[in-house]
Amino acid sequence: MSDDLDRLSAEAGVALQARRMMLVTAESCTGGGIGEAITRTAGSSAWFERGFITYINQSKQEMLGVRAETLETFGAVSEQTAREMALGALCASYAHIAVSVTGVAGPGGETPGKPVGMVCFCWASREGSLKTETCYFSGGRAEVRRQAITHALQGVIQLSAGEP
Repeated sequence: MSDDLDRLSAEAGVALQARRMMLVTAESCTGGGIGEAITRTAGSSAWFERGFITYINQSKQEMLGVRAETLETFGAVSEQTAREMALGALCASYAHIAVSVTGVAGPGGETPGKPVGMVCFCWASREGSLKTETCYFSGGRAEVRRQAITHALQGVIQLSAGEP
């Protein structure tokens, strides 16, 4: 499985370098897994600017500027929070593109309407592109996290290649 992540990371790097862009990550449930997959790729310092791991709400607020009202109204696991995480990561970095991930990896942590496997994403660019999405992954904690990392990298490739 790491071969898939290595391939996706390398593809993201090629796409970002082709446009002379840098990437920033804002991770919650993946706990730095996206950044780890990226930095396994030789030469990733040419296109990976930094990563934020904001596992608790307070860190999302302090490091990324996620509003307390957003967390209270929609919760940490929401497209609204993912959006504010990505935009906050762009503001707190020199990157051109951001990806954010927040979700319920399990085995616990589910709440009404937010089951284990629910993961919210946002991909944003300084050029004004913004896409949010919610996915429902299956499997245990490790599988949910791996699927989330894979999906996040696929979205980075699409955004950095100029695809919708």
